[in-house]
Amino acid sequence: MFTPGRIIFASLFVVVFIIAMVISYKKDAKRNKKHYQNAALYVAISIVVTIVLLFLFKYINKH
Repeated sequence: MFTPGRIIFASLFVVVFIIAMVISYKKDAKRNKKHYQNAALYVAISIVVTIVLLFLFKYINKH
């Protein structure tokens, strides 16, 4: 199902996409300091909570 070419393409796409998002965020953060106060903290907390909830639901469904 996943050929080595597809895996390489997906990996490179994810890496480039994340780099582009970080660069875009940094440019916007410089211009709009009022709107980006503690934004990285909120995003990090949201990601951690989402991952914890996914594992929690997976554990609950297993038992």
